[in-house]
Amino acid sequence: MSARPRPPETGTQVSSAGCTLGHRLKLLQAVPLFRDLSPGDVARVNELFQSHSYGPDKTIYFAGSPAAHLYVLAHGKVKLLRHTAGGQDVVFAIIGPGEMFGSLATLGDREYPDDARALTHCCALVISAVDFQAVLERYPAVALAVLGEVSARLHDARDAFSQLSAMPVAGRVAAALLKLAEKLGVPHAEGILIQAPLSRQDLAAMTGTTTESVSRVMSQLRRDRVIASGRAWVAIRDVDRLASLAKAGG
Repeated sequence: MSARPRPPETGTQVSSAGCTLGHRLKLLQAVPLFRDLSPGDVARVNELFQSHSYGPDKTIYFAGSPAAHLYVLAHGKVKLLRHTAGGQDVVFAIIGPGEMFGSLATLGDREYPDDARALTHCCALVISAVDFQAVLERYPAVALAVLGEVSARLHDARDAFSQLSAMPVAGRVAAALLKLAEKLGVPHAEGILIQAPLSRQDLAAMTGTTTESVSRVMSQLRRDRVIASGRAWVAIRDVDRLASLAKAGG
């Protein structure tokens, strides 16, 4: 009998209380909307953001509620879910530190198009619609960057839903793992390590299939030594082979 996979060793986790001024400024400076601002301007923008903490599985906002806040994730991981016409929840994206989520009318949404739910303990920087409007009026560079953000969101949405309709299950799972590795993966002895409490149900929602189908694909990938996995972690051992599966569709 093969040994049960052991969870990889984890690094030190930073608590939400560790969202220091220096960390906030570094974080906001890297956000695409604020990248062209001077350090002094970023410091002034930072004063308009509030810090909020969320526990695992806590819903941050619901789809259909007024799009009143924009978030920048400081620590932790968040999943975004969209509801299909068939009543299925699809994990549209996994958000990692430094990424934006939420929306505002300025970004083309009067209502949130998705549910945002904390995967882990999270700390997020939050700005209201009124304060963000003040930023746009003061900094034309941010207003121009908003146009690029809206375009990128539309492109990502088209890609996600076309993938669900066109690819076989194995290809979808492979593509989802590669996307997670790109955003959340870190080098490790086992390969590229994705450490997040993603259940088979989450992967099924992300790929528009059933938990049974995801389990079959993951089991085959383990047998083929393309991945290793355990509770709350997946390590990609053979990136090239996984990429071939995603490109071929399964």
